[in-house]
Amino acid sequence: MCIREQIYLRKVWIASCIHGEQMKKHSPRKTLGRDEREIRASQSRFAAMAMAMATALSSSSSPLLSRPLFPATSKLASQSHSTAPTSLALNQSRSQTVHCGAFSSSSSVVPQSSSLWRSLALKVPRAGRTVRVLAMADSADKMTVLVTGAGGRTGRLAFQKLKEKDGQFVARGLVRTEEGKEALGGDGVFVGDVVKPESIGAAFEGIDALIILTSAVPKPKPGFDPTQGGRPEFYYVEGGSPEEVDWIGQKAQIDAAIAAGAKQIVLVGSMGGTDEANPLNSLGNGNILVWKRKAEKYLSECGVPYTIIRAGGLQDKEGGVRELLIGKDDELLQTQTRTVSRADVAEMAIQALLIEEAKNKALDLASKPEGEGTPTTDFRSIYAGVTSKF
Repeated sequence: MCIREQIYLRKVWIASCIHGEQMKKHSPRKTLGRDEREIRASQSRFAAMAMAMATALSSSSSPLLSRPLFPATSKLASQSHSTAPTSLALNQSRSQTVHCGAFSSSSSVVPQSSSLWRSLALKVPRAGRTVRVLAMADSADKMTVLVTGAGGRTGRLAFQKLKEKDGQFVARGLVRTEEGKEALGGDGVFVGDVVKPESIGAAFEGIDALIILTSAVPKPKPGFDPTQGGRPEFYYVEGGSPEEVDWIGQKAQIDAAIAAGAKQIVLVGSMGGTDEANPLNSLGNGNILVWKRKAEKYLSECGVPYTIIRAGGLQDKEGGVRELLIGKDDELLQTQTRTVSRADVAEMAIQALLIEEAKNKALDLASKPEGEGTPTTDFRSIYAGVTSKF
């Protein structure tokens, strides 16, 4: 192992020690025993990470190390097996990837998506190869965002927009069927059902943010003949009722995102939730807006930065060509501007992840008709004008 590689590896150890001293400085004395254990666990993980790098760097014909690189590294690395198992995934191609520090979702030491881990994404050249220590699921420089309901019309647009912004985001999508996955191209798409939490865990691993675009969808009962007049009757399929999808399923998504260490959750809902007599609640006797509102309330109290977007009537029209309008408490429903394009909703959801003023805000969203007003481009000003938190 050359001197330059040893220097890089020593930096990893030094970073772990610095982090430990910072924790000592800021930890309350009354919990010193617990924090000391966390410090040791943190240093153990850094040591294991450094050893993994060393293993990857060393060729089969050369010994790993002729002498220790780090003080007490062997002892700390052995301790790491009981605190945070380390897994190595070595790709014998031009790039070798080492996954280290498998933190649990409840760890308060160093979350995988933290800036400290990002600073330790080191690249050490050797024989034309690169060894990378990865702390995030896909990239240390991009935000990994999961869009649930990516098979729906608005969800598909949000997922595609994230893919187009690949310099900023790593896009993930969650759909219910293999057909839905294929329709999105398969790359970064997971199959799962939000009403079955055990089926969605893999999609949430390592995410930085979540955009919830799932919704129960009422279906007209068979046999309705529009030529005979009257109104159709609606129903929800088994496992797809508003209570199951818009409350239980959305709560499961919020809980999964928090457990994964997500830093922000954007929930897209619907206007009309302030009025239980809203006609949408009568469809299939599902009370869909009541259950949506309950999930929104849960999110607003969960402790993670959030943005709640309650969209007006959704239209399958081009986005970016209308002036967007914001409101609260269903005030916009009393006007003639009660609709918005799905593309604009998707863009607002993504912009919320980039704008600090969007955090811990709730808004109603509609737009002026195309040709009236000025198309919205300043999303920061839009979010800065929001005053409601729920």
